[in-house]
Amino acid sequence: MTLLDIFVSFLSQLTQTLLVVLIAPLLLGWVGQCRAWLQNRSGPGMLQPYRVLFKLLEKDALLAHNASVLFRSAPYIQFACMVLAASVVPITETNLLFAPAADVIALVGVFALARVFSALAAMDVGTAFGSLGARREMLVASLSEPALLMVFFTPLLNVQSSSLNVIVDTLAHREFALYPSLAFAAVAFIMVLLAENARIPIDNPATHLELTMIHEALLLEYSGRHLALIEWAHAIKFTTYCAIGIALFAPWGIAQAGAWQMLPMAVLALIIKLGIIGVGLALLETVSAKLRIFRAPELSRPREAEVRQTRCADHASRPDEPRRRDRLRGRRRSRPLDHPRTGRDGCCRAHGLPRRADRRPAQFAGSRRMKCV
Repeated sequence: MTLLDIFVSFLSQLTQTLLVVLIAPLLLGWVGQCRAWLQNRSGPGMLQPYRVLFKLLEKDALLAHNASVLFRSAPYIQFACMVLAASVVPITETNLLFAPAADVIALVGVFALARVFSALAAMDVGTAFGSLGARREMLVASLSEPALLMVFFTPLLNVQSSSLNVIVDTLAHREFALYPSLAFAAVAFIMVLLAENARIPIDNPATHLELTMIHEALLLEYSGRHLALIEWAHAIKFTTYCAIGIALFAPWGIAQAGAWQMLPMAVLALIIKLGIIGVGLALLETVSAKLRIFRAPELSRPREAEVRQTRCADHASRPDEPRRRDRLRGRRRSRPLDHPRTGRDGCCRAHGLPRRADRRPAQFAGSRRMKCV
């Protein structure tokens, strides 16, 4: 490889990295705007993440008195790890300068390094919610990282290489074929993407309730430029995960090394794919609800959900059930005397006990509302 080839490869690598870093907040804004449209709202606009970043960068960073060097350096380490991960993933072109470092196991290690520093920084100050969020983050990581490795091992066995660059180059430029293993791996990767990026149903990125936070609980003690770097790193991580999914399961359109004439088409294909992913993710978050933290390992239990829906439908079809407002007021409506389960003598057949009038003021003494003793 000549000096000119190294310079061209470095220029391509720098262009791809800057592209991911700059469009990462735009992708989050697109997902938020699509969610607003699906919920019949106007939404803040796709440029809202950029406004938030600029506002945070202009503010001063406030630190706790007992904050250590780890707390101060964690945002920079997280941002550097996410930029490195975005650099080694082939997004628009293969065989770039950092292609030899694009090992799938090393890529998972880069993500794990950023997570470890974020959890340690959250526990460094000693607040209750920071420690709670750190424990929950590591719980989710212990479930998602092995699944991510298994997703990588599926194309690894087909290509016989752990280099992400070789995997993408082989899958993108071979003849079209259906791989059932890759289909199952794609479903698993979607679950990992939701868990790793704190999306519904694992976490709600828009919540402000500390008891249900996972990712947001790690950021409660940060402000100013530190919070801006963490939010920017989170956006880059989300975009990198989407790029990994495109590279593994839809690599068509990624240009080969040195094919400058195909680079505009590769960028256009990337934008279209990211837009489709944003619409699909917004639709999934709109029709889903956040799971409890201990239900996160099970993402779906259709049988229990069906039973629960059947019970709700059966409860709503009963005409003699108490009304909702009566339950909210703390009162229970009794059955009238002509109810099929109530005898003519005013006794409840279900309990076999006599009935007596409610202990209420004298103006309600003549009422027919009764209850079991």
